[in-house]
Amino acid sequence: MLKTITALAGLFLAMFSFASAQQLNPGDAAPTPTATTEAGETLSFADAYQKSPYTLVFFYPKAFTGGCTAQSCALRDGYEKLTELGVSVIGVSTDSVETQKKFKDEYNLPYTLIADTEKTVLKAFQVGSFLGFSSRQAFLIKDGKIVYADHKGSTKQQADDIIKFLDGQSS
Repeated sequence: MLKTITALAGLFLAMFSFASAQQLNPGDAAPTPTATTEAGETLSFADAYQKSPYTLVFFYPKAFTGGCTAQSCALRDGYEKLTELGVSVIGVSTDSVETQKKFKDEYNLPYTLIADTEKTVLKAFQVGSFLGFSSRQAFLIKDGKIVYADHKGSTKQQADDIIKFLDGQSS
């Protein structure tokens, strides 16, 4: 029984921390895929980058799970401050359009969610996946370049991490 629990715990941790061998880093060009939003509309990332000084693209494994809800709600709670700093936010998971819409509605998320069921955005950003779930990562983009990359994927402090980074940029 203990071996089963240990194996399941290891599998669970691997699923939520798996990252691809190659990673995008600060200084790299920001990928410009197109994808489907929670509203069923097509979003061009290239166009999204043009709408504000910064764009935060964050990846989470599965809507309605503990860490993903904490991460999404942290960004919701920090959204006003993020927008004051010129940041627009896009959340990405492999969940369906319907699931993303329910997730956005239930938690009053004020930003766009992407239903990346074909993993087009994950591949473009070189974000790993395990058992069909995205690894947790975040990228801050300015002028078409990645200026901040979080490959470990923070949860409850995701907004604070971005705000702290931006505050350091203005010093």
